[in-house]
Amino acid sequence: MDPVGTADPSAPPGPLTHLSLPDSLEARLQSGADGRSLPGSWTRSSPEHATILREGVRRCLQQQCEQTVWILHAKVAQKSYGNEKRFFCPPPCVYLAGPGWRVKPVQGQAQQAGETGPTVCGYMGLDGASGSAAETQKLNFEEQPDSREFGSAKTLYISDADKRKHFRLVLRLVLPGGRELGTFHSRLIKVISKPSQKKQSLKNTDLCISSGSKVSLFNRLRSQTVSTRYLSVEDGAFVASARQWAAFTLHLADGHCSQGDFPPREGYIRYGSLVQLVCTVTGITLPPMIIRKVAKQCALLDVDEPISQLHKCAFQFPGGPPEGGGTYLCLATEKVVQFQASPCPKEANRALLNDSSCWTIIGTESVEFCFSTSLACTRELVTPVPLISTLELNGGGDVATLELHGENFHAGLKVWFGDVEAETMYRSPRSLVCVVPDVSAFGSDWRWLRTPITVPVSLVRADGLFYHSAFSFTYTPEYSARLGPPGTPELATDADALLESIHHEFTRTNFHLFIQT
Repeated sequence: MDPVGTADPSAPPGPLTHLSLPDSLEARLQSGADGRSLPGSWTRSSPEHATILREGVRRCLQQQCEQTVWILHAKVAQKSYGNEKRFFCPPPCVYLAGPGWRVKPVQGQAQQAGETGPTVCGYMGLDGASGSAAETQKLNFEEQPDSREFGSAKTLYISDADKRKHFRLVLRLVLPGGRELGTFHSRLIKVISKPSQKKQSLKNTDLCISSGSKVSLFNRLRSQTVSTRYLSVEDGAFVASARQWAAFTLHLADGHCSQGDFPPREGYIRYGSLVQLVCTVTGITLPPMIIRKVAKQCALLDVDEPISQLHKCAFQFPGGPPEGGGTYLCLATEKVVQFQASPCPKEANRALLNDSSCWTIIGTESVEFCFSTSLACTRELVTPVPLISTLELNGGGDVATLELHGENFHAGLKVWFGDVEAETMYRSPRSLVCVVPDVSAFGSDWRWLRTPITVPVSLVRADGLFYHSAFSFTYTPEYSARLGPPGTPELATDADALLESIHHEFTRTNFHLFIQT
């Protein structure tokens, strides 16, 4: 798609939309005093408030002062029994990214050169817990080479006294001085008693791993927690890290396709399948490998059942002499190397492995919260952070609405296209609907525009808190031979005539609206 278009700073602070005038009496009556919309009503900010918000939104877009909280965790957690503590593996971890963490709130001043260390403190526990020190772990954030701050909760566990089948992790971030920034929740985690040893059936897919899903791999020598190492990527190379783990997209591979080219193959991963691991952050891949089931330190070469969570497996590189045991992915301290297996003397369908080439596989989840507090004059919590999952366009031409599907929506949010506020209707915590602003709001020469305009879609809270999203919206014109003469008379100053003319011109140039994520 074309790059994001820049908005015209000369555009009026309250542009006309398809359904109403900017200072519509109806819109003012339907908007609460606190800027919150009533369910089922179209609202927008007052002209004075909209002007203030617009300046803040412009600065957020220009200065790129976003703050991102990224929580990574496993899809399942093994329950602890009695006095044992089976710590979650891989441990839940948190990344803080974005330049906004280095900016002091409200004043917009950058952190002084002498100020070092993390800008927030983090505490992680299980939802529904009492929040005591015994059930909550403090995260010690450390700055990474890529400027992100990283922290992990290595001693979290769930006891057998907790009878829940699912739970969420809760992250509480606290600013220096003790003021709480917000409380962030992970995705749902399934509780299991132990890894399933039975042959998995596709009739019960809860624990199966599908193609295109994200996984983590770790190796634990002699079942010792202190010896656990995780497959990760550092400086463009695969490593076995004792500190950090990476999530990899597990694809069903095709032996005839070039590396990095993944045809759309769906389905659940089975042992004996050719797969490829792709790092979700760097995009770096390992060569296609055959995934094998492991039992008693042997790779089982004739098993084709579905893979299950927390199974032990091995990754065999294709090729090699038929009389050999095959070459497998292996770790050597912190390096990732190849191990030459030997054939099992008693069983031809098995290959003898060493401890370092036996990996445990587990599905992973992640959730990303993005916001900007540097320009918001508020001491309120930033949470709940709204998350947009999909956009749905309805209508077109004169009247177009955009429905946002997601979670954590509330009546105090407004949808913005670039630095233009859209009339917004709050439907439910999972649905917002807005009126697509007229393309004229993004430039004075909109009538003769023949190139697409792409603007980011964001959410802004009534107090000015800015929520970034990964979505953008593109206005795409259809090329037409009917171009107006340069000397076209100016539009009437009457508001009704102006709106009617905009609608007429908008329709005449055959604009079509598209969504880009």
